[in-house]
Amino acid sequence: MIKENQRALNVILILIDVLVITVSLICSIWLRFKTTLFGPLGGHLGLQSYLLFLILAVIPVYLILYFAFGLYKPRRTYKNIFSEATQIIKVNILSFLILVSILFIINQPDYSRIMLFLLAIIATFFGIIERFVIRSVLKNLRVNNKNLKHILIVGDNDLAFTFARRIRENPYLGFVVSGFLGRAEHVGMEVEGSSIIGAFKDLDKVLEKNRYDRVVLAIPLKYYYKINELVESCEKVGIKAEIIPDYIRYFPAQPSVDMIEDIPIINIRYVPLDDDFNKFLKYLSDYVISLIAIIITSPIMIITAIAIKLTSPGPIIFKQERMGYNGKTFMMYKFRSMRVQDPNEEKSEWTTRDDPRKTKVGDIIRKTSIDELPQFFNVLKGDMSVVGPRPERPYFVEQFKETIPKYMVKHQVKPGLTGWAQIHGCRGDTSIKKRIDYDIEYVENWHMGLDLAIMIKTAVKKNPNAY
Repeated sequence: MIKENQRALNVILILIDVLVITVSLICSIWLRFKTTLFGPLGGHLGLQSYLLFLILAVIPVYLILYFAFGLYKPRRTYKNIFSEATQIIKVNILSFLILVSILFIINQPDYSRIMLFLLAIIATFFGIIERFVIRSVLKNLRVNNKNLKHILIVGDNDLAFTFARRIRENPYLGFVVSGFLGRAEHVGMEVEGSSIIGAFKDLDKVLEKNRYDRVVLAIPLKYYYKINELVESCEKVGIKAEIIPDYIRYFPAQPSVDMIEDIPIINIRYVPLDDDFNKFLKYLSDYVISLIAIIITSPIMIITAIAIKLTSPGPIIFKQERMGYNGKTFMMYKFRSMRVQDPNEEKSEWTTRDDPRKTKVGDIIRKTSIDELPQFFNVLKGDMSVVGPRPERPYFVEQFKETIPKYMVKHQVKPGLTGWAQIHGCRGDTSIKKRIDYDIEYVENWHMGLDLAIMIKTAVKKNPNAY
């Protein structure tokens, strides 16, 4: 029944997508040809020509790419819209390039490229709203015990029970555990709102009498010799077996799977910014934001530079070696807020709240974070990002990596001016362990929406640990 529902949902999604693309095209035609926002018109093709292009090229290209980017796959396990929104952005960028290429190949110079660019922007906006509404409706249905998938768990250990608990605690997933199979002595035992309905050897009989949407194998390593037998039992009745590996307990993070020829390789840590598109998106946003920030804050930086020069002997800009992406070091820029120190003392001393080394101007610019503004030039150089884990001095990195578990994970992305840890108050002389936990959470769960939220909170929220 669920499979039939999924097919029906996909048909509905396709029809809605066609409607959204058509409306987006009409809006882009109106903006281009009925307003003067995008320059003089001159001669242009009629509406019929664009509608014909919509039917023959635009809709087929979009639908093919929607399928190719997995936008018609079930997304029960996605907590938010950001992953789907990223795919929609990719589809519209690629669609624009393909449609422009088609016009070039068929030698049609009269079709407006500006209109196609507007189509990509509007279709992205409408597409994200459409998917958000649809996913919200589906989640609401599942929370109210509709459109549920029934799961049989083969296993009666902590791994199986933990999985069942996650299912029960997250009703938005739309799953319900209909029973467990385990050792004979455990049959009848109630666990996590379900019961152990049979022994491992009963799998064939249970599958023949019941209809499950998923069979999940969650058995200890010592029983792995039975996996082939269990999988065959599932496939005999046309159900795909899914395996939760017992060694997942050794994974420090969300894993991902890569392939070398026909051999799967499990990466124990998923880093969204390893994806080339995500990396490009972040680089582009960093470049644009830092350029705008430098222009806007240039009066503040000029005043700060003059104040430092007039009140304290020494350089205006303080340069300090920090460790960045992939463990490479770089020189980080700040406005000098302390008296000039011996380089050997400076690299190994931590800043404290009432640090006697601070100058009067330095105390003000540190509390207001004005001293960090020159780091936008680090962003332009490519050493840093606007958002990311804060970079640390190599002297402290050598200490922390030996005493703080997973400390070096933060270096799998570029360091930032602000970050997930900083907006949670982890700045200055605060817990390094807690800071790293936030940094790893950021590294593994990055998306553009998270960066935007961090930037907004950084701007509006005062940090009591800034000194």
